[in-house]
Amino acid sequence: MPSSEDSVVGELRVGDLLSASTLPTLEARALLAHQLGVARERLVMRPEQRVASEDMRGFAQLVKRRKRGEPLAYLLGEKEFYGRMFAVSPAVLIPRPETELLVEIVLALGLPDEAHVVDLGTGSGCIAITLALERAAWRITASDLLQQAIGVARGNAEKWQAHNVTFRHGSWFSAVPEQRFDLIVSNPPYVAVGDPHLDALPFEPMPALVAEGNGLACLQAIIEGAPSHLVPGGFLVLEHGHDQADAVRDLFATHGWCDVRTEADFASIERVTLARTAVV
Repeated sequence: MPSSEDSVVGELRVGDLLSASTLPTLEARALLAHQLGVARERLVMRPEQRVASEDMRGFAQLVKRRKRGEPLAYLLGEKEFYGRMFAVSPAVLIPRPETELLVEIVLALGLPDEAHVVDLGTGSGCIAITLALERAAWRITASDLLQQAIGVARGNAEKWQAHNVTFRHGSWFSAVPEQRFDLIVSNPPYVAVGDPHLDALPFEPMPALVAEGNGLACLQAIIEGAPSHLVPGGFLVLEHGHDQADAVRDLFATHGWCDVRTEADFASIERVTLARTAVV
């Protein structure tokens, strides 16, 4: 008599099902593990395990969606960022590895032990929650215009027990009226309307990607509005597009910011620009 683990009999074994999918092995394994609700390592260790018909059908649907270009992170409902898994949905952008540079820059700024920080346009909350977990004494505010995004971010904060994060609904500084911070951080929409790169991102939320003014409108709004929401000597740290560093530095200079500098990501692309207000 088969064991309880092997009692569900299907038409294909794990190894055969993975091969038949024609997806890259790691992707296929991740999708099948997700469908079965087991660790991916189990599929490696037990390629002869049979798969129930219902799970085969569910896996086939996931494979079909992946072949149509739907991001793996949306199919799995999660994406790793800074060594932690964050829930994602089509309501939020998928966290990118290059955004980890922004986190590293912020952590190296030497902010006060109990710094007050705001993450504008938090999306999944990966930036705000990572900062909150890496600096438990910081007080983090995370805002977003989309209630659905705030819901995703709240869930991630609860998962990671990031109790020093609070959430606000609103557009940019309207979400935090009359508040001042030691640091403002944001990865805002910065892709220009009509940019051909958008063709490769049909499943991600356009409002979180696209900005008017050649992609600079949101960056400009934040740079213009931030001084009235920062303490003297406070920092603004912004992620931007691969070809926007010169324009962003010009915006900072035009509005009287101090100590403007840009940092390159792991691909040597100028990705994050930061500056600070004058110290009175």
